Amino acid sequence: MAMSVASSICTLLPFSKPHNSVPLFSSQTKKRCRIIISSVTEDRQAASVVSKDKKVLEDSSSPSKDITEVATDTDILTGRAINAAIVLGFGAFAVTKLLTIDHDYWHGWTLYEILKYVPEHNWIAYEQSLKANPVLAKMAISGVVYSIGDWIAQCYEGKPIFEFDRARLFRSGLVGFTLHGSLSHYYYQLCEALFPFQQWWVVPAKVAFDQTVWSAIWNTIYFVVLGLLRFDSLDNIYGELKSTFLPMLTAGWKLWPFAHLITYGVVPVEQRLLWVDCIELIWVTILSTYSNEKSESRKSEEVSETAGSSTPSQNSEE
Repeated sequence: MAMSVASSICTLLPFSKPHNSVPLFSSQTKKRCRIIISSVTEDRQAASVVSKDKKVLEDSSSPSKDITEVATDTDILTGRAINAAIVLGFGAFAVTKLLTIDHDYWHGWTLYEILKYVPEHNWIAYEQSLKANPVLAKMAISGVVYSIGDWIAQCYEGKPIFEFDRARLFRSGLVGFTLHGSLSHYYYQLCEALFPFQQWWVVPAKVAFDQTVWSAIWNTIYFVVLGLLRFDSLDNIYGELKSTFLPMLTAGWKLWPFAHLITYGVVPVEQRLLWVDCIELIWVTILSTYSNEKSESRKSEEVSETAGSSTPSQNSEE
């Protein structure tokens, strides 16, 4: 092969016409051919070495990719298992507590009798807890409702039922437990003190006050506290609140005025939070979706800006 390459190269080189006394190839020409042949051979050997090195690198990098994929799958399965344990555990606990409210008196009862008295006796137990410690009872209800509402919001956003964000759910439940239950307890008492009348206009006035003053205060508290729990900066929290304040306030007007006609017109003061929390399952879903959409969109914008700013710097370095 090398000789054929040499002969083809040599035919291209300028030679003088052969004479009987002069050899066909001079010493300089032979030397040139040897140099060319050796360089071609070295190039081929170098190319084969490079291809082998690339193959070795690809073979060595493939196990690391497999390990990363396996680790990611393991994390996902672990998260699903933890979330499933949380949901099923709390669900089983709640159902057991509700169904076994009369377990001390079950002796001689039929299954029909047990199920018959479950709603009535649970309601009696709830009223007793309101009398014993009304603030704590309402805090517990709001904490549960806000946790379930955020879970529903995450499922509504497209996440599988057992792949929810535990930290986000915990933050929402914490806000409901520590703030919404206690503040709502005192707010409804304040509302009764502000409007102690029995005329027909009192209920519309309470609804208007609720949907302007109280809604503005509570929406602000909810967004600010959630932002602080996410460790967002005050500027980001203010920006999110500013962009969502009016949309959230007006969105509430599509739901709450109709619900609050029952709240302030039919439901007693001590039972109002339970009724409101039932409607809150819908409202918390909207609140949580608004809050976390703004936060996630802001983070994605920051990532894109960071990537965009790093690209010109890399190009300038090159």
